[in-house]
Amino acid sequence: MPLHMRNPLLAALTFGSCVAVIFFCQPVGAADSRLEAPDSLQRTLTQLEAEARPGTLGIAVSDLQTGRTWRVNARQAFPLMSVFKAPLGATVLSEIDQGTLSRHQTVRITRSDLMTAGRSQIAATFRGNEETFTVGQLLEAAVSRSDNTAADVLLELVGGPAVVTGFLRAHGIQGMRIDRGEDEIAREFQVSSEQRAEESKQTPAARHARLRAGYEAYLKDPRDRATPGAAVQFLRKLWQGDLLSSDSTRHLLTLLYGQTIPDRLRAGIPAGIRLADKCGTSYSVDGMTAAFNDIGILTWPDGHTVIVAAFLMASHASENRRNALFKDIAQAIITNLHP
Repeated sequence: MPLHMRNPLLAALTFGSCVAVIFFCQPVGAADSRLEAPDSLQRTLTQLEAEARPGTLGIAVSDLQTGRTWRVNARQAFPLMSVFKAPLGATVLSEIDQGTLSRHQTVRITRSDLMTAGRSQIAATFRGNEETFTVGQLLEAAVSRSDNTAADVLLELVGGPAVVTGFLRAHGIQGMRIDRGEDEIAREFQVSSEQRAEESKQTPAARHARLRAGYEAYLKDPRDRATPGAAVQFLRKLWQGDLLSSDSTRHLLTLLYGQTIPDRLRAGIPAGIRLADKCGTSYSVDGMTAAFNDIGILTWPDGHTVIVAAFLMASHASENRRNALFKDIAQAIITNLHP
């Protein structure tokens, strides 16, 4: 029997007309040449961390085939931004598993619910004073398209940020916490529609001072953070079916495979390797970006699976350079762990 068929769980994923198969890898300690994965991966990740300065780069990599791990600042807490939508999606699906919610359940969204700061296709295409969406539609919007309106509506639907953190704690994930929704975080950056209207009456210097103060306050705030190690733990538990039912596990992974941001880690993934991931990005002020993140699960055709979490905080690099940095991380993993 092939190596990737030795574990008990073989799940088929279907998304639209695309069918994917998840292979769960053989236990740690099995005979495999990849047990001797080169230390050059650690050297490369350490070098990339140095190149990211004066920003702070945190990386955690876990090879499920061999059990080996590589870490750079993996115990430091970084701002999550939209990465939080992955554990939010898991919490919603947990409620569905318990029968508290249904994917077909409808939710009414009014104009006052719209998030005009950041990414929201729902807000951009909203018509009239209210529209109705199913929970399933909101899940797809929040997780795959990182829609801020959908995320905040789902967060309220499950009972707030504390419920998401409680879900993580109940599954032994300690280094990740969810404290606020997108709207509250946007207010800390002082970019709500009301504040933008108020800022239009202020001098450019006053507007800039408010944005800079919000940026610095966000970086100092301990809320809504995760360590790279905890993010890898979350994805590993999801992949191994420890968080949700088989159906809900498949569904959340399908949404992560459908994530629509094409850069960061995805830019370094060649054809034939699948990536289920979730990105997160903050606003930039004075050429500085508070948070630029991507966490994901890489799977080769033979079932070899590697989990990676990369968080970049307080970066002075351009968007192109930040994307190149994450591309380099993905390529280093692929080159060293599955030549």
